[in-house]
Amino acid sequence: MPRQLIPRPTLQRLPAYLNYLRSLPPDTRSISATAVAAALGLNEVQVRKDLSAASKSGGRPKTGYTVGILIRELEEFLGYTSIKNAVLVGVGRLGGAMLAFTGFEERGVHIIAAFDNDPAKIGTEIGGVPIFDIARLESVCRSRGARIGILTTSPLPAQELCERMIGAGIEAVWNFSTAHLEVPEQIIVRNEDLSVSLAMISRELEERNHGK
Repeated sequence: MPRQLIPRPTLQRLPAYLNYLRSLPPDTRSISATAVAAALGLNEVQVRKDLSAASKSGGRPKTGYTVGILIRELEEFLGYTSIKNAVLVGVGRLGGAMLAFTGFEERGVHIIAAFDNDPAKIGTEIGGVPIFDIARLESVCRSRGARIGILTTSPLPAQELCERMIGAGIEAVWNFSTAHLEVPEQIIVRNEDLSVSLAMISRELEERNHGK
């Protein structure tokens, strides 16, 4: 199945499968789709279908998937084996926490620089990532070949900063600003709005309480 035809829900589940496989004891050689489904609380047929979209080797009757091979296939399919340089704009609490997170590298993302307009932050580092003056955004992005821009600012300056990143060669924007970004068609944008997740949790709690 061509990658561009993979349904979004399948793409959203594949990292969960990979994380689970990575958590298995080192001596686990094989695993079935049934076992994966049971561990993650998913439908077995759906798991089998999802894995078939990313795995060329496929599962074998009775023995299932070879764990090491399936991990490599999922990593390659998700782009984790191809490191992409990223920059982060807005070193507030969220931005700082993301810079300190050590799991991006194993997921194919290398944050090479961060930017802010706070003189107290400029010239410092978080998690080994240098923080530059926002005025240097374009020059650093171009010189270091950044492809991903992580936007963790307030909504007001988000559009302007997004346009500056795109002008400097950024191909994909991970947007935490809650602002609606207008971008050219070829630019990838992934919006992360924490209020949406909170609203879903709140609504589900309300429905559960009313059902009692």
